[in-house]
Amino acid sequence: MSAFGLAKQLGISRREAQTFIDTYFERYPGIRTFMDACIAEAREKMYVTTLLGRRCAIPEINSKNGAVRGYAERNAINYPVQGSAADIIKVAMVNIAHRLAKEGYKTRMLLQVHDELVFDVPEGELERVTALVTEEMEGAVDVSVPLLVEVGSGLNWREAH
Repeated sequence: MSAFGLAKQLGISRREAQTFIDTYFERYPGIRTFMDACIAEAREKMYVTTLLGRRCAIPEINSKNGAVRGYAERNAINYPVQGSAADIIKVAMVNIAHRLAKEGYKTRMLLQVHDELVFDVPEGELERVTALVTEEMEGAVDVSVPLLVEVGSGLNWREAH
């Protein structure tokens, strides 16, 4: 987010917002390194990739139009993160569906909402399915940081939260 956008969102001056942004990147320099690497990859290859290798074309990355180029740069940063999260949950969904069928559960996976999965689980299966889903989601992809899962249950989606 730009200093202008942050200032507007927080109701502070642009100068204060820029100080906040600068301090953030000083404290977490790896984030700036990652962002720069994503933009450099897009400039070199005209695409970026997810953790599992899915590609997204970034054809406007070298545009002479600053607004168009800025949009492409934001996509070059966001796609590897958001696309990798999508890849990971899809791997987990396939693995969970396979195990539910193989192990004879009556539980049904109903839908995905961003990084969340919703199931219809008979009461007698709740404890075992909670363990199965947690195991498969946390182990879907081998990454250097832990993937942590929170499980909620209830008679409806709202109660589960």
